[in-house]
Amino acid sequence: MRFLIVEDDPVSRKLLQKFLSQYGECDMTIDGLEALDLFLTAHREKKPYNLICLDIMIPRLDGMKVLKTIRNIEKEKDISGDSRVKIIMTTALNDKELVLDSYEIGCDAYAWKPIDMKKLKEVLFRLELIDKEAHGMTW
Repeated sequence: MRFLIVEDDPVSRKLLQKFLSQYGECDMTIDGLEALDLFLTAHREKKPYNLICLDIMIPRLDGMKVLKTIRNIEKEKDISGDSRVKIIMTTALNDKELVLDSYEIGCDAYAWKPIDMKKLKEVLFRLELIDKEAHGMTW
């Protein structure tokens, strides 16, 4: 399992890295342009990410533009359905229109900061990134 954490807040980045590293390999960046570069490099090396946790407010290229660009790249490469990378948008903003726009563009889930790790675990299960029994989930 491969994860890309795109988060400019060091506390949130470290928290996500600590949590996700128990399920797989984590790469991290703080800005949108580097996120796109890492996404493209992973595809070139035939080791695509399974999940991207993408903050909305990041330097150089905001998360919404990164989301839209990734989905356009996947469309151009004829990557669809379960082959697409799962994307969880993360934000401290409470903006319903932004949430709706994110889903319309193609995000798979939303997480508000501070991120609730129990809810994040449930989302990973729902997105079929982790197995419920193998990871001690009992809901």
